[in-house]
Amino acid sequence: MVTPPPAPPTPPADGSASAEASAGRVILLTTSHRVAPGLLSWPAWQALHGADEVLCGDADHPQLPYLREAGVAVTHASPTAEELVDACAGGRTVLVVAGAEGDRPLTDGLARLAGSGRVAMPDLELLPASYDLPGARLLDLVQVMDQIRDECPWSSRQTHKGLAKYAIEEAYELVEAIEDGDRDELREELGDVLLQVIFHARIAEEDTEDPFSVDDVAGCIVDKLIHRHPHVFGDDSADTPEDVKAHWLRTKAVEKQRTSLTEGIPLGQPALALAAKLASRVRTAGLPVPLPQGEGVGYELLALALRAEAEGIDPEAALRAAARAYRDAVRAAEGAGQDAGEDAGRM
Repeated sequence: MVTPPPAPPTPPADGSASAEASAGRVILLTTSHRVAPGLLSWPAWQALHGADEVLCGDADHPQLPYLREAGVAVTHASPTAEELVDACAGGRTVLVVAGAEGDRPLTDGLARLAGSGRVAMPDLELLPASYDLPGARLLDLVQVMDQIRDECPWSSRQTHKGLAKYAIEEAYELVEAIEDGDRDELREELGDVLLQVIFHARIAEEDTEDPFSVDDVAGCIVDKLIHRHPHVFGDDSADTPEDVKAHWLRTKAVEKQRTSLTEGIPLGQPALALAAKLASRVRTAGLPVPLPQGEGVGYELLALALRAEAEGIDPEAALRAAARAYRDAVRAAEGAGQDAGEDAGRM
């Protein structure tokens, strides 16, 4: 129930400023579930303590325990626009605690009342109590993934091995979006790749012997990035991309303590990319390695891949671009053949 307001004074008939003041004030306080409860802005706390009445329609709103702990009396109520206007009569300030999206039915109702011109409307203020930080929507993704993993018959049965093929597919689709230059497609494919990371991390939480979460995954890569960028987070300096790469290789060598240049190179990647990666490791290390000799197209392709890498060309991307040009030529030939067939049919 909304607390009945005290009897308002009779407003002047001429609609003067005192009449407007007697209509009171509504504050719609929006909060984000992506920010820890209780972390509100100073203007929000001032408004909460200064309001004549604080209302909240959600009895389970995450902010309520912290508001009450801070001495703010909150009434569980979902007033209509008319009830809220009445509650503000006499110059009272009523604050409504809403979610991040506000309270659309209430604001729509207030707009209709204001548009009717028949009601003395209180001042209406929208006050964000907390703001999302960059990356906050990732919390939504984690939450959605939790629910899907628990409730979806397909997702709840997936394993790391079962999902592996999708990670490969989504990576290729991302590359294709990049090459096409389609911004909408790029955004969508980045999301699909991100989903694979979140999905695998969610599955990893359930491991009985060595569980880890998405926070562990993020923490791992954060630590790695900081450690491998001493020119950003430490006292080292780097003026060129070559300096940065040298830093990266030095710190990586200390971390991995590998006994061979070939360690850490996945053999399951496409053959041209594999050849180029091996060549890059060899060239960086300055190790003289003779090109294996053999008969057949495989050795010819290997030589081409190594030559491309030495010239700063990604052979995988180069061949993919050529293949796409070939695909376009196929389509053009198909179109020409179809046109020729139609012309022959008309003769």
